[in-house]
Amino acid sequence: MNYLWCVSPAKDPDNSDALPHPRETAEMFGHADAERVLLDAYKGGRIPHAWLIGGEPGIGKATLAYRMAKFVLAHPDPSDPVVQRAASLAVPADQPVARRVVSQSHTDLLTLERVFNEKTGKLFSSIRVDDVRRTVSFFGSTAGEGGWRIAVVDTVDELEKAGENALLKVLEEPPPRSLLLLVTHAPGRALPTIRSRCRMLLLRPLEAPEVAQAVAVVDREAEKTDIQAAAEAAGGSVSRALALLDGPALEMRRRVVGLLDGLPQVDQRALHALSDKLGGVDVAPLAAFMDTVNSWLSAQLASHAQDRARMARLAQAWDKVNSAGRDVEEYNLDRRPLVFTVFGALAEAARR
Repeated sequence: MNYLWCVSPAKDPDNSDALPHPRETAEMFGHADAERVLLDAYKGGRIPHAWLIGGEPGIGKATLAYRMAKFVLAHPDPSDPVVQRAASLAVPADQPVARRVVSQSHTDLLTLERVFNEKTGKLFSSIRVDDVRRTVSFFGSTAGEGGWRIAVVDTVDELEKAGENALLKVLEEPPPRSLLLLVTHAPGRALPTIRSRCRMLLLRPLEAPEVAQAVAVVDREAEKTDIQAAAEAAGGSVSRALALLDGPALEMRRRVVGLLDGLPQVDQRALHALSDKLGGVDVAPLAAFMDTVNSWLSAQLASHAQDRARMARLAQAWDKVNSAGRDVEEYNLDRRPLVFTVFGALAEAARR
């Protein structure tokens, strides 16, 4: 029953408003335990060659993968006293290896992700199989700097079946000093043959204060109260919180919260005004609308866990709301009727 509305890290170099790519992120908030697992495995000198890093979108999985890649490339000898003394995977942003990872010029790091189609100007819908096949030759050659060969796959969920099979060739016969960091939003949907060859590392959603800290680093101009409100509504996702801070998205959230606070009564004039604001083609207001509604539903489900009748109504509302939202997005329908459908379902669910 979990339907996520989120914004993935933007990869469009021409978009000045794009979120920083995970490889560019120098700081990390939360996930200290997961970071410790990776660091301890590396210090031990017998680190698994492949890791499946799973968790909800926007919580820092790819950031952790690149953080690990920078650390290993910067310190290729696990027995080095610097590694043994390390308390985290942090590598200074001005360190030469870190700079080359950010500029995508490090020859011993291969990144597999969706890329832009020059013909359409949009991202390909999947990671191309030809790109995945590059891993075979990449891992088959000697590391350019005599250390490790590392590949980051962001995300496994976007591999075509042929791409998954191509990746298996490397996972089945990994060469020495090779490391594959596979990011996934849905570990359970990865091929069993991929899962069985990887060490699983699951990341939890961030706490609201952690989200707020991360957002404050990226958006230094945002008001503290707005950051806190976005963090609390983001469900542990930094990217979703940043999307909610967008001007139209933030206004949309405030309008929706105002109507939610009045349930089961609904101000029809305010509802009509909200539907007018939701019209148009901008993605941010729609994402903010659905995120805010789903956050409210999640809170209601948690607070009424002992009321079976109320829980049933809330579950029905969740299904109806998100089914309607998916249809609007998938078929590019007029968004204004969605507002009335959603609040009709919420009003019914809120009645005692």
